[in-house]
Amino acid sequence: MRPGAPLRGTCDAPGDKSITQRAILIGALAAGETRITGANDGADARAALRIARDLGVSARARGAGSWVLRGGALRESDRVLDARNSGTALRLSMGLLAAQPFLSILTGDESLRKRPVGRVVEPLRLLGARISARQEDRLPPVAIQGGSLRGAAVRTPVASAQVKSAVLLAAVQAEGASTLEEPEPTRDHTERMLPRFGADLARENGRIRVRGPARLQGTEVRVPGDLSAAAFLIAGALLAPRSDLTIRNVGVNPTRRAFLDLLARSGASLELGDERMLDAEPVADLRVRPGTLRPFQLGAKECGAMIDELPLVAVLAAFAEGESTIRGASELRVKESDRIDAVTRGLRAIGADVEEHADGWSIRGVGRPRGGVVDASGDHRIAMAFLIAGLRARNGVTVTGAEAASVSDPGFLARLRAVRR
Repeated sequence: MRPGAPLRGTCDAPGDKSITQRAILIGALAAGETRITGANDGADARAALRIARDLGVSARARGAGSWVLRGGALRESDRVLDARNSGTALRLSMGLLAAQPFLSILTGDESLRKRPVGRVVEPLRLLGARISARQEDRLPPVAIQGGSLRGAAVRTPVASAQVKSAVLLAAVQAEGASTLEEPEPTRDHTERMLPRFGADLARENGRIRVRGPARLQGTEVRVPGDLSAAAFLIAGALLAPRSDLTIRNVGVNPTRRAFLDLLARSGASLELGDERMLDAEPVADLRVRPGTLRPFQLGAKECGAMIDELPLVAVLAAFAEGESTIRGASELRVKESDRIDAVTRGLRAIGADVEEHADGWSIRGVGRPRGGVVDASGDHRIAMAFLIAGLRARNGVTVTGAEAASVSDPGFLARLRAVRR
């Protein structure tokens, strides 16, 4: 990617990846027909769809981003269920399958088999789940001997929306009431979606209460644009001079807005228009123009609220004037790649001044790094973050393995080219 043309006009972000996968897996559990529109069409969402089909769910496409599922009667698969590179599909499926009366084996690709699942195994066992995993229940593959579950009080060991959602999918199938607490609030798409399928769920004083077993019924799910994907377009319009870009129908769930809040206080020109509700999720149109970015300091609480955007945030820090620090982000070590290491290597490759810490970085922005060649490390967010850096770096940025972007946004490069004018 080379500097030059601004980003101008209007475009859409891809459907939200997190919401799409939840709609598929909850739709698999729900009786009758679930209609999903605006769905993400990336590799992660398709991994969740394959798991649902392998469990006997009928799923047919009705145009781009539109799926119709018929669930409610899952059956034992005669094959290992493959989540590919999707931590969401793997971990949520653990909760989905914990109460089903059959044996299931879940695995993923080489990267996913290095990502921790003990944090999911432990709370599910409090509900009575019989689950085991490799290396003393730490890593996939995961074996689940499904059966009857009972309600329980659960406090998740880490602040993770995937862990919380796995517990909720098990709790709606358990006998009796369950309560769930987490160390810090995380994205709440599952809590918003389950009642639309008929679950008895309430949120009170930081706790989630669920009463099971629920009789879930299929419904319509309209998926908003993915804020984590829109973040790359937002960053591109901030960096490329003379840009004026509007991204339509973006989900602005309060548990996902930390990235927008950071940009606003760092000097970005960012406007939210036509704020409204799409089913249970708030959406808005985002207008972005270039602005001079001020350095910032992030701690663990803020990092947890924008964990997916942190590689991009670190790249933006290299274009700010002054030193930024990002600490308390050790969770990045166990994502699709070791994202702390991958970002450090990428920033150094383009000439940025960065110090790596166990849990983040100190980055001394110089306004405009020189550019260079960056290895995406097989990680979609690393690939997209450094492609965006190329819009402003003096000599542009070449990303090897840029095709990794297709995991969450197969149309990323085409969308970016369409608004470069």
